[in-house]
Amino acid sequence: MATGSATLHGSVPERCAAALLLIDVINDLEFEGGEQLAENARAMAHSLARLKRRATAAGISSIYVNDNFGRWSSDFRRLIDHCLNDGVRGEEVARLLAPDEADYFVLKPKHSGFYSTCLELVLKHLGASSLILAGLTTDICVLFTGNDAYMRDYRIYVPQDCSACVDMRDHQYALGFMQRVLKADIRASNQIDLDALIREQAGGVQLPPGHAKATENS
Repeated sequence: MATGSATLHGSVPERCAAALLLIDVINDLEFEGGEQLAENARAMAHSLARLKRRATAAGISSIYVNDNFGRWSSDFRRLIDHCLNDGVRGEEVARLLAPDEADYFVLKPKHSGFYSTCLELVLKHLGASSLILAGLTTDICVLFTGNDAYMRDYRIYVPQDCSACVDMRDHQYALGFMQRVLKADIRASNQIDLDALIREQAGGVQLPPGHAKATENS
């Protein structure tokens, strides 16, 4: 990994107190339950796309943490091309959330983004102490990644409008579990003041779960 931001990511900072993890959003959804998940994920994708734009403007790096679908030869760019061009159920979500050149990506073999991946090394490289978790699905891969993040002492945000499940009752249950057990902040994405998050985390001040300052106007 290069050490100079001019050679690695241009204007994107290599160090930031927070990171946005987009979990399994590049997904063809061609499996049992995928049709319903695609329907439930539509609103999520629009909210997450807005949050990602705000994160980029605030200098927060985005990391795509994506399943390798059991194939260690998986190529993330090939998966993106498949989701965008092969007429799959996940096309709309993938098109809304397609990565930019400056974004990071990590392939995972199991539910948690931390299990047998380089995610922790990337986060240490960035200096991130807070993680915003989003994507598919709230009750499985987002939850498992949140569990592992909590055990590693990260401050966790799981915006309630930026993840989805096949059954949205499971979405609500998983959010409640993460709020109660993992001390996750689950407010809606437009209620998260990203600039304040960065300033306070960089200064070593932990934001309490109910903290709210300025919010997104749109």
